[in-house]
Formats: sequence, C-alpha cells, structure tokens
Amino acid sequence: FCKMDPQNLTHVSKFLLLGLSEDPELQPLLFGMFLSMYLLTVLGNLLFILAVSSDPHLHTPMYFFLSNLALADIGFTSATIPKMLMNIHTHHRIISYVNCLIQLSFFSFFGCMDNLLLTVMAYDRFVAICQPLHYPVIMNLHLCGLFVLVSFFLSLLYSQLHCLMVSQLTFCMDVEIPHFFCDPSQLFNLTCSETSIINILVYFIGAIFGGVPVSAILFSYTRIFFTVLKVPSSGGKYKAFSTCGSHLSVICLFYGTGIGVYLSSAVSSAPRSGAAAAVMYSVVTPMLNPFICSLRNRDIKRALQRLLSRQA
Repeated sequence: FCKMDPQNLTHVSKFLLLGLSEDPELQPLLFGMFLSMYLLTVLGNLLFILAVSSDPHLHTPMYFFLSNLALADIGFTSATIPKMLMNIHTHHRIISYVNCLIQLSFFSFFGCMDNLLLTVMAYDRFVAICQPLHYPVIMNLHLCGLFVLVSFFLSLLYSQLHCLMVSQLTFCMDVEIPHFFCDPSQLFNLTCSETSIINILVYFIGAIFGGVPVSAILFSYTRIFFTVLKVPSSGGKYKAFSTCGSHLSVICLFYGTGIGVYLSSAVSSAPRSGAAAAVMYSVVTPMLNPFICSLRNRDIKRALQRLLSRQA
C-alpha cells in the first residue's frame, strides 16, 4: 500500500510492540483468546458471504453491501491480530519500520472501508423506506457497484494519507509502542519532530472521512424515523424498523466502540488503556457483525441451513 522513498527514512529502524500485557502467565490466555476470536471472525464472515452468494434470493443491494462489509471486517482484523499472535507465540515483539507502515496502511484502509460501507447501507435503507416505489430503479446493480468502488478508492486515499503523514515523522531512537499494533495516534505521540501541522491535517482528514459519513448516517435515519412515524399501522412500523435493526446495531457497535476508545485514552493516563479499548472495535466488532446480521434474519438462516445441508 504505502510507497516510501528510501532517502526519507527516519533514524528508527524498528518498533517494540508492548501488547496488552507483559505478564508471562497471561500470554497463553491471551494467545488462546485472540486466536479463538480471530478464527470465529474469519469463519463467521466467510460463512455469511457464502450464504449470501449461494442464495439467489439474497442477491439484493442490502446483502451485497453486507457481504462487502464482512469482507472488509476480515481484512480489518487480519491487519493486526496475526502479527499479535505471532508476537505472543515467539516472544518477539519487534516490528520493522516498513512493516509498521504496511500494517498501519491496511488497518486504516479496512477501517475506512467499514465506515463508508455503513454509510452506503444507511442510504440504501433510506431509499428502501422513504422511496420504496423508486427503490428498484435507484438502487440498481451499477449504482451499488459504483458505491463499493468509490468506497474502495476513498479508503485507499485515506490509508495513503495516514501512511504519508507517519512517514514524515522523525523518531530519534527505537521506540516502544504501548499497543498491540502500529496505531497512528501512538506514533504521533512518540515522535520527536514537530507535529502541529500534522495534527491539523489529522483533524481535517478525520472531519472529512469521519464527520461526513456520520452526518450522512444521522440524516438518513432521521428521515427514516419520521417516515416510519407516518405509517398508520403498528405492523407496518415494526416491519420498517425491523429492516433497519441489524444495520443500526452494527452502526452502534462500530461507532460506539470507536468513541469508547477515544474517551478511554483521553480520560485515562494509563498507557495501555487505549490498547485494551481498541480490542473492542478492532476484534470484537468484526467478530459480532455476522451474528448480529444473522440472528434475527430468517432469510440468512434459511440460506445458511441450505448451504450447510448441501455441504453435508
């Protein structure tokens, strides 16, 4: 992802990832716990994608976006957890400067992809509920593909901007990162170069890639809420809200854990408080998403049953 000029490399050649804990007795427990969560994340999301792709009845815009979200969740988790598991297993916590930037690039890319796909899904629900008669015309195959393609290139731009900013930082010595992956905020804190301009850029990029999608989601669901209130029957209201239930749960989980990480790192002075909180949005959220989308969805349950019975 990230291209670097060898002449612009900083003095530092490697970083030390401190992880969640240095207690030797906790390492087997952490390894088993994160390995289980990672396997559950990959298998759960892959099973969801296979169920959607194998059932023609699920070839709709909503499930198309959910499948891409599941794929992004696999990449989001795979950007950090395998390296963490390897560090615990080998007791080797060092990551090179180049690998750190690569990890940061993939993490930023898939995190932004999740963010943009949730925004696109909010627009899909807005059209389905507020303009149901025009839904098949508006949410056609070409527009859905265009949404995913634009999300891909915007996420690529976002990751490259983060990578470019970090590559401009100067680290005067080998540094310890109190995290289990190369978090850009930790790298900004550990640099010995002037970061005032970069901090402004970080807030500006965050306002665009974070503020705009959140505003779009809030606008879509505000319109959805007032539209559903106008439905005369209680059964119609329940049906309209049930179509948004899974998506709303995923949104609350994704943004709620992200805000929790920010607040915990801002309030707590413990260096690893942010790392422990980051587990929620980087590991737990991608693991729970396929189950949230499947538990109360009869179509997905039927597709999974047919898929598993076919394999059996």
